[in-house]
Amino acid sequence: MAVNVVNAKADVLKKTAALAVNCNAAKGLQEVLKSNLGPRGTLKMLVGGAGQVKITKDGCVLLHEMQIQHPTAAMIARAATAQDDITGDGTTSNVLFCGELMKQAERHIFEGVHPRLICEGFDIARKEVLDFLETFKVPQEKAYADRELLCSVARTSLRTTPIPP
Repeated sequence: MAVNVVNAKADVLKKTAALAVNCNAAKGLQEVLKSNLGPRGTLKMLVGGAGQVKITKDGCVLLHEMQIQHPTAAMIARAATAQDDITGDGTTSNVLFCGELMKQAERHIFEGVHPRLICEGFDIARKEVLDFLETFKVPQEKAYADRELLCSVARTSLRTTPIPP
C-alpha cells in the first residue's frame, strides 16, 4: 500500500492538467505584457495597497510590482528580470518569447510529441541560432574609436527603455 503525503493546501493534479496549468500561467503572463512591446506599447497603471500609483510600460517594473503566485510564471518573471539586470533591456521580449515557446510546446504535446523531444528540439534550435549569430556578426575594426557608430548604438538602445529620473 502506497502512502502519499501532500500539503493539505496543495492542489493535486494529473500530469495533463498540470501541464495545462503551467502553460496557461506562461500564456497569462505573456498576455499581460504583450501590449507593452515597442514604441507604441500601451502604458499600464499600477495601484499599490496604500493608494500609490505608478504608470509604466517597462516590463521589468511591471514584473517587480506584480505579485506572481504561480511557480512557472514566477520563474519566467525571474528569468526576464535577470535579462534586464544584465543588459538593461529585453524584459518584455523575454516574457513574450517564453510564452510563445510554451504555446508551441503545448500544441506539440497535445499532438502526441513527448516533452523530452521538445526539450531536445529547443536545445538544437539554441545551437543553430548561436551558430547563425556567429556567421552573421560583422566585425568592427576600432569600434571604440568610431564615435558616430557608438552614438548610433547608444541612440538605438536608449530609445527602447525609458530611464528613470
